[in-house]
Amino acid sequence: MAKQNTKRKVEIEVVRPDLKVASVPKTKPYSDIDLNHWKDYDHIKTDTWWEFASRDKSNGHSNEYHGNYIPQIATQFFERFTKKNDIVLDLFLGSGTSAIEALHMGRRCIGVELKEDLAQHVSEKFTQKDLVTKVNIITGDSTSEKTKEKVEARLEIMGEEKAQFLVLHPPYDTIIRFSDRKEDLSNCETPEKFYDMFEKVAKNGYDLLEQGRYAVLIIGDEYKNSEIVPLSSECMFRMMKLGFKLKATIVKNIEGNERAKGKRKNLWRYRALNGGFYIFQHEYIYLFQKVKQKKPKK
Repeated sequence: MAKQNTKRKVEIEVVRPDLKVASVPKTKPYSDIDLNHWKDYDHIKTDTWWEFASRDKSNGHSNEYHGNYIPQIATQFFERFTKKNDIVLDLFLGSGTSAIEALHMGRRCIGVELKEDLAQHVSEKFTQKDLVTKVNIITGDSTSEKTKEKVEARLEIMGEEKAQFLVLHPPYDTIIRFSDRKEDLSNCETPEKFYDMFEKVAKNGYDLLEQGRYAVLIIGDEYKNSEIVPLSSECMFRMMKLGFKLKATIVKNIEGNERAKGKRKNLWRYRALNGGFYIFQHEYIYLFQKVKQKKPKK
């Protein structure tokens, strides 16, 4: 006797041909971008050369603090690699670019800033309600275990075990000295000391980031003692050594984004001609993912 097919065919009755049935969104675990409608995201960059004519000064952003990164970087990464209500962790908060943009885009943020006066100034940019529910600003040294424990406590209060995105925008060694404190990466006596301190911050970031989620490092190089100090590549390698998987190397223009050099363009041109070097007009953005580390074969 032939075996009966118990599977039932599903018939779809078209009641209104003019109405379209909504498709189930096709998203990645780390993003709200609906890949069913990928052509609607023309504003999302997918190449590795990023050029911005000027800094975005809307939604509370400003260029009041020398050395902060431009908000467009946050906009690009937060939309592509975070979901609504995700927590962005910035271990070099500075003037609060990450926090401002996270709040604007419906994300949350935990930021760590070494300078107490700057942390207080950034706090004043948010309402008291936002500072309770959506933005947490910690005054502390991002290289320390104590600060890491503070972040873990804030994550617990916010209902999460880990952050969903990590931003690292350290000082570019001693190009701009932000304070006279020994914990400040802009006060390192040697590049090697800078790399070691940066690695400690990156290690805390790695431990605080959720598995499978992304991190971004924004950094430029330094010209010192008549030679280039490759801060960017060494910091990139330090992050890879910790277990981060490198996903992209992006080159971004800094034309028009530097407050000092823009005003002294001719002076820098003379120095370059006289000193036999080229003027930096770019910085690097490295994208990483935290993935499961493979166990070494026995």
